[in-house]
Amino acid sequence: MPLTLRPVTPADCDLVCRQREDMFRSARHKEDALAAMAEPYRTWQREHLEDGSYFGFIAEEEGQPVGGIGLMEVDFPPHPLHPAKASRGYVLNLFVEPAWRGQGIATKLMAAAEESFRARGLSYAMLHATKQARPMYEQHGWSQTPELGKPLSLA
Repeated sequence: MPLTLRPVTPADCDLVCRQREDMFRSARHKEDALAAMAEPYRTWQREHLEDGSYFGFIAEEEGQPVGGIGLMEVDFPPHPLHPAKASRGYVLNLFVEPAWRGQGIATKLMAAAEESFRARGLSYAMLHATKQARPMYEQHGWSQTPELGKPLSLA
């Protein structure tokens, strides 16, 4: 049976949460940070799956999930990169199970993401890449931007 992509649904909440945790674990994030994030993220994920603001795809082989991708349309003021639209696409949670990597699944998920953004009238999308995934994104036309980030203490 060939690889299939299906839309993510609220019933996929546990799967998306597990894939996200595994994605961060493979990027070598600390276990205590993953544990602290788990329940707040699950709550957020459930709400956004249910209201449709988090959408995307699950890749399946013979009915078994082998990867997934999350998408959002985020509010952002018109910008030279998207001057006519006050929003942009955001890719998150791209994950392929380790045994299935290197078979083009991430590429298929990204192609579906781009088509989904186009269907929503979005002409620009962004993502945050791990060092491991950066070459794949760059190979498909993604480029680094001047965006910077800084963690802020709440204390």
